[in-house]
Amino acid sequence: MRLAYLGPAGTFSEEAALAQAARDGAVLIPLSSIPALVSAVETGLADRAILPIENSIEGTVSATVDLLIHETSLQICAELVLPVRHFLLARPGTTLGQIRAVKSHPQALGQCRRFLERCLPAAEQIASLSTAAAVAEMMQSGDDSCAAIGTLRAAELYGAEVLAWDIQDHRTNMTRFIVLAAHDAEPTGQDRTSLCFTVKRNVPGALVEVLNELAAANIQMTKVESRPMKSALGDYYFLVDIEGHRRDPHIAEALARMAEKAAELKIFGSYPRHEIGIEEARIPRR
Repeated sequence: MRLAYLGPAGTFSEEAALAQAARDGAVLIPLSSIPALVSAVETGLADRAILPIENSIEGTVSATVDLLIHETSLQICAELVLPVRHFLLARPGTTLGQIRAVKSHPQALGQCRRFLERCLPAAEQIASLSTAAAVAEMMQSGDDSCAAIGTLRAAELYGAEVLAWDIQDHRTNMTRFIVLAAHDAEPTGQDRTSLCFTVKRNVPGALVEVLNELAAANIQMTKVESRPMKSALGDYYFLVDIEGHRRDPHIAEALARMAEKAAELKIFGSYPRHEIGIEEARIPRR
């Protein structure tokens, strides 16, 4: 089993890939972009790809969702929920009082805003391509006045020291990852199905008509949001997650009725629900 993930090593995507590989014994293949992950599976370079799709603070990962809607017929076969923990890393021997600049990915800087305002209000914030790249750049610079926000894995890889633990603004920060493959998963009885649809234009109540089929079948909807269709202002795809597998008889019937009422409906896949993520015991808290 070959599993492609969004590199480089030391990122949250690698943590998710390592957790998934521990389940299925996969060999990891780091790639540089989300489209490259999808292409790797479609061309046979990899058997599966793991991609971030949603963060509890920042919301949907647009690049992943847009690929699912517009670019690929690959199916979601698994999901994983990863706690997002940020650490302030520096060169060994550096103290917090020496720090004059902090590097990281823009999202990581944003997710640690309160810590930075409280503890390093005068420090310059410098954007990097990834949290791992920020740590590597900081270590290679030889500058003891520069720190980086990254993972413990990145600290291990690049020899950085932890100056501050768990500096994220929200301790409940989580990222959900999906695994894409040629086919989705077999039913387990604890499944989720993801799909998108469009509604017929100029039909009052068209969205409610489609979604009412879920309520009529007593199907729990766990997520609904809209994405622009990229065709005209005001035209949207609606993305929905529901509990259950598309092969479950009542789910299959409801999806068929939804397809009749929608202008277009695409199922991204059915897969086992995963609510907890990586065992937090693997990473000590302070």
